[in-house]
Amino acid sequence: MAKLFLVCCLFLSMALPAMTLKLGVVAPEGTSFATLLKGLSKEVGELTNNEVKLKIYYGGSQGDEPDVLRKIRLGQLHGGIFTGKTLGDINGDVRVMEIPLSFGANRQKALETLESMSDFLSAKMEQNGFVNLGFFEIGLVYLVSKKKISRWGDLPGIKIWLWEGDPLVTTLVEATKLVSVPLPLPDVLTSLSTGMVDAAYSPPLAILALQWNTKVKYLLDYPITYSVGAFLLDKKEWMKVPAKFQNKIMEVSKKCMRDITEANAKANQESLIALKQGGIEFISFPEEDYKIMGNMRREIITRLVNKLFTQEALDRAGKQEQVK
Repeated sequence: MAKLFLVCCLFLSMALPAMTLKLGVVAPEGTSFATLLKGLSKEVGELTNNEVKLKIYYGGSQGDEPDVLRKIRLGQLHGGIFTGKTLGDINGDVRVMEIPLSFGANRQKALETLESMSDFLSAKMEQNGFVNLGFFEIGLVYLVSKKKISRWGDLPGIKIWLWEGDPLVTTLVEATKLVSVPLPLPDVLTSLSTGMVDAAYSPPLAILALQWNTKVKYLLDYPITYSVGAFLLDKKEWMKVPAKFQNKIMEVSKKCMRDITEANAKANQESLIALKQGGIEFISFPEEDYKIMGNMRREIITRLVNKLFTQEALDRAGKQEQVK
């Protein structure tokens, strides 16, 4: 009888299906980003003896970020890699990291701010049903244009692409009197070619990856914002992960996100050099324009505090005095 009991227990343990977490990712296969995620997937399998597996759908095969978020809420996916606008759809406080004209070219200050805000922002995400397995840096964001923009006063009337429904960028566009052209990301290249848009914005690595450099001539040599991302899982699915594995998975996931940050920083630096060598003209505004930009930043904060993000998040980021 004892032998039969042991055999039954062994059979039941072998029959338990592995838990598969399905993730949607916009990054295509073959990129360093995807390579690091594949390494994470392998490591999670090894750490859990394949009791927990990551099934990653690359290249936007599950749709753009809003599509992935919708599918998570429908239970069709369990998590994904998200960036600013979609993170803000989950909880707007993360957008304090991306307030325009906050960090200038000081990437180190931006990264230190992200690290200091990580626990606070992760708690906010969890309140809204998502567990954060790590923030990562996408990088400083630059404006590129087909038309020469020599000073701040040249911006009004420029047709610029933006993510549809992004209140942060919409507020910047309105304040600068740019003309907004909301489009899905894959349509930007064609729209630059046809003249539907004159300008777009992105970290240098993405400007090259998306081939915008083949359609634009100028780059504003002053980052307009800082872009971040995060690896999020539906909290309900995370709670199904055996407790004995949760800390291990969290640890290796955060390390992977740190590796992605380092890889992105290196790629952005190399991409800026490649853009200049490829004939893109780097433009600096006159010194007096930077005071105008500071005033513009304060106006954007005034419009969005306690609407998109809370005063508490703003104070924690140390970005601005109390807004009246």
